[in-house]
Amino acid sequence: MPEAAVLGFGAGALSFLAVAAVLLLGWRGGLAGALLLTAVGVSVLWAAALGLFQWYGLLPAPVLGLIDGVRYAAWFAFLGVLLWRVAGGQGPVRALLVVAGLLVGGELVLSAMRLPGGGAGWMDGVPAYAGIGASLLGLVLVEQLFRNANDAGRWALKYLCLGVGGLFAYDLFLFADTLLLQRLDSGAWAARGAVNALVAPLIAVSAARNPDWSLDVYVSRRFVLHTAAFTGTGIYLVLMAAVGYSIRVYGGVWAEPLQILFLAGAAMVLLVLVSSGRFRAQARVFLSKHFFNYRYDYREEWLRFARTLAEGEGAAPLKERVVHAVAQVLDSPAGQLWQRRDNGFVPTAQWNLAEPGQGTEPADGGLAAFLAETGWVLTTDEWRQAPERYRDLAMPGWLTELPRAWVVVPLFHHDQLIGFVVLTRSRAAGRDLNWEDCDLLKTIGRQAATFLAQEDAAEALGRAQQFETFNRLSAFVLHDLKNIIGQLSMLARNAHRNKDNPAFMADAVKTLDHSVARMNHLMAQLRGGIQSHKVEKVDLAELVREAVEGGHGRGPSPAVALPGEPLTLHADRARLGAVIGHVVQNAREATPETGEVRIQLSRDGNGAVLDIVDSGEGMSPGFVRDRLFKPFDTSKGSTGMGIGAFEAREYARELGGEVEVASSPGEGTRFRFRFPAETAGPVPMAKEASN
Repeated sequence: MPEAAVLGFGAGALSFLAVAAVLLLGWRGGLAGALLLTAVGVSVLWAAALGLFQWYGLLPAPVLGLIDGVRYAAWFAFLGVLLWRVAGGQGPVRALLVVAGLLVGGELVLSAMRLPGGGAGWMDGVPAYAGIGASLLGLVLVEQLFRNANDAGRWALKYLCLGVGGLFAYDLFLFADTLLLQRLDSGAWAARGAVNALVAPLIAVSAARNPDWSLDVYVSRRFVLHTAAFTGTGIYLVLMAAVGYSIRVYGGVWAEPLQILFLAGAAMVLLVLVSSGRFRAQARVFLSKHFFNYRYDYREEWLRFARTLAEGEGAAPLKERVVHAVAQVLDSPAGQLWQRRDNGFVPTAQWNLAEPGQGTEPADGGLAAFLAETGWVLTTDEWRQAPERYRDLAMPGWLTELPRAWVVVPLFHHDQLIGFVVLTRSRAAGRDLNWEDCDLLKTIGRQAATFLAQEDAAEALGRAQQFETFNRLSAFVLHDLKNIIGQLSMLARNAHRNKDNPAFMADAVKTLDHSVARMNHLMAQLRGGIQSHKVEKVDLAELVREAVEGGHGRGPSPAVALPGEPLTLHADRARLGAVIGHVVQNAREATPETGEVRIQLSRDGNGAVLDIVDSGEGMSPGFVRDRLFKPFDTSKGSTGMGIGAFEAREYARELGGEVEVASSPGEGTRFRFRFPAETAGPVPMAKEASN
């Protein structure tokens, strides 16, 4: 069977070549890694040499024996180093390694003596004995290595022992059969290379489980899962084709319909398996348990968790996405989120579950207290099997009544239990939780809790902003009402003395009209909110006149200097008038009757400048810097609101302008407004006006 032998040894060479490439890419030094790479490399050369011998017959048999001896020597060296590390260099181990060295050395010498010119024709039967001895010694080395390893070491070495032990066991069978029958079985020899091809992946898996062998190459779990799925699908299709062919051959008159029915059923079964979430979950669990150091690919898990929480517009609410993201870890099909509200925990979201009833878990209840104190991931299976681990915790009724309730994941934010996620049983039948599952769930739970806490904080901030808007509106309304009340109070005080004065009555009517207009504006604000105002083209000079004429209280009448042509800007007339009127009123109240208040409106480049200057008591630089524009901070006691200056600056900035204040104690104050005004034409010299 030369063709079968060539194919078998060729497959063995390719398999070990792939393992050697992976090891070489990840090699970072180290004796064990170097010896493993050497043994795998020698196995590549050995399989290639035997394949060439079967195909071309170029190499003499003694050369092949010599190559076989080198292969044994490479594997013995690697196994010997591992055994020395595991067993600590004990006496029997040293003796075993000495015997291995002598046996391999003897086989190499004998193989060399059988080369052309060696003159050792009497030793034709020696290679079979040497092969049996080497195989037996290799099996002893593998057995001792596995026996002396601890539990964790056995898990890491299991596939290496199975793979290399399989090679030695097959060689023992081959050489024993040859010695017994005094001939080499061609079929067994042809299968030797294929056996090597089968065990190469086992050696690669064991290398991946032992980082100290210097393997640092990442193999994607998704790639392994997809490869296994395609391979399994291919094997399934081949088997189904073989069964269908058998039905066709031996089915008699019903052969054709039975074959069609069988193939259709097989195709449906394949589609069901491929589309089954339970089947995929069980496949992932199987591969993670048996072919990887850790159960999870943490990079993939974290990226999937982040993608689930960061889904864009149109996605489910954040709370529901949190349940989904946590459930994905365990392939759970449904879950429920409970969050702390007031003095207890209530269900706030569910994923693939019906709306719960009016259930509540008290904050000082058994379940919440246990989770807050221990931080454990609770499983109902473990609670039923070993209740003493949970301090005889009594499960709440809503949890025991929840269909297929399985895992409770606590959500901690700043070491405070803010909620928990309840998951239903996994799609992977028989799946249990270990330390790795719990650690990942705890980490994801803390991250999910951060997202939930941020959402709650954002909602609280939104509510606070709504209250702030309402309070700000109320403060401005009260401030304007105070000014209107001041005007009407002064009018009422003077009415008894001047009711027969036509000029006073005309002024009173004008003041009443102005007050009514102001109150109507306040009503519009209350109905529409703080942003309810009408923007129009406003003449600044006209607003200044109205502010001066509408003033009240003590203090001197201002001297006003206005430009001959109007300076205009787009603003809310009532709001800007109230701002200017407030500053004018403050200037009058801060100035004694013997002092003066001056108002000047002028053009400055492309803008307008409004100066309101008084010779009153003034303010200190610290007061101007720290308190003047601070809301609700006033020096007027119970008669002030503390928001006039703040509103003046804020509205000036809304219009694209600014407010500048210059003041010194005892020297008065200058309020300067800068506005991006429009001009109707050249501005002539300002003229004096007084009120």
